[in-house]
Amino acid sequence: MEARSESTSPPRHPVPVARHSERAIIFLIGAVQFVNILDFMMVMPLGPFFAGPLSIPASRIGVIGGSYTAAAAVSGIACSFVLDRFDRRKALAAAMGGLVLATALGGFSTGLASILFARILAGAFGGPATSLSLSIVADLIPPERRGRALGAVMGSFSVAAVLGVPAGLELARWGGWRLPFFSIAGLGLALVPLAIAFLPPLTGHLVAGRTRGPATGFLGLLSRPIVQLSGVATIVVMASAFLIIPVMTPYLIFNLGFPARNLKWIYMAGGALSFVILRVIGGLVDRFGSTRLAAVGTAVFLLVVWFAFVGYDPRVPIGALFVLFMTGMSFRMAPYQTLISKVPAPQERASFMSLMSAIQHLSTSAGAVLSSVILSTGTRGELVGMPRLGLVAMAIATLVPPLFFLVERRVRSAAPAPAIPVAA
Repeated sequence: MEARSESTSPPRHPVPVARHSERAIIFLIGAVQFVNILDFMMVMPLGPFFAGPLSIPASRIGVIGGSYTAAAAVSGIACSFVLDRFDRRKALAAAMGGLVLATALGGFSTGLASILFARILAGAFGGPATSLSLSIVADLIPPERRGRALGAVMGSFSVAAVLGVPAGLELARWGGWRLPFFSIAGLGLALVPLAIAFLPPLTGHLVAGRTRGPATGFLGLLSRPIVQLSGVATIVVMASAFLIIPVMTPYLIFNLGFPARNLKWIYMAGGALSFVILRVIGGLVDRFGSTRLAAVGTAVFLLVVWFAFVGYDPRVPIGALFVLFMTGMSFRMAPYQTLISKVPAPQERASFMSLMSAIQHLSTSAGAVLSSVILSTGTRGELVGMPRLGLVAMAIATLVPPLFFLVERRVRSAAPAPAIPVAA
């Protein structure tokens, strides 16, 4: 039996969220995601700072990123059985509380084993936090405006790149690599409780479960062709990117001789451009669909990977390549998140998002670990094998547009449902 897109039967008395309330929800979820994303983004750029003090080879930095994503994958599978049984606000508060604690523990690391433990714990809480955040937005924002809303929420990624990562790098240069971990944990303690407090009770999916029938469960989701296609699309999007992302900063520093003190500028430029682009892309996805925008993003991704890694020409500005790489990622991720948000029914949305999150993190973990297998460390600390890694990433990325087309065609064939009530 085919999956339902949103739902095949509307609730008796739907209570959509007012437009002004939509903006408040987007802002609050964006604030929570800023902390979550900053915790995830910060570790890889900090790799060159803590690798030496913790006696970690540069080629193994990707394993640290992979430990987070592997833990998030396992947690996502486990949480897919239970997340739809709770008020989404309370579940989000618990997940973010665990993430803040794990981030603080990262600052106390003394070697590879201890930092791996801290990142595994962070992944166990950070993955479900993302699933819950996206489920809240998908629950409350109608499909015809969801691309713009998710583009705005994903702008927190860009804000983290523009403000958070450069600030973290400066903190590491000024006060040592431990200071950014403690700073993120402190920011989470200050920001997350305020955001959670202003969110309304989010139990509308429980009402939907009573009126439309219970969620089909983890195995039921996996049995659907559209969910299987969504999973494969997730794999190719994430794996192609995370073959490259974990080793981007070491490659810039150790291979291309890019000054570590200037990293903050290219993160700021790339993040600022991505923030603007995400706001535009969100509206374009609502108008033209996910497949067309993903095709543009894939073309940019292929172009940048070729010129940055496969056939690098020193005459091409490094900063420009980095900014274009982040732009291509924005063109793929906003259409992806919008597309998969339209696949599940409301009463099973958190379970579906958690399943997709698990696949995302398994894919990113596999990409990060595979990059460590393909690459080796040269005598001067440089990464050996980057052209081969780039070709593998390009081959996987070419599958993105056709998979998006298959998923989007199935989504369009099902009738969308209106927004569900905010609270029971």
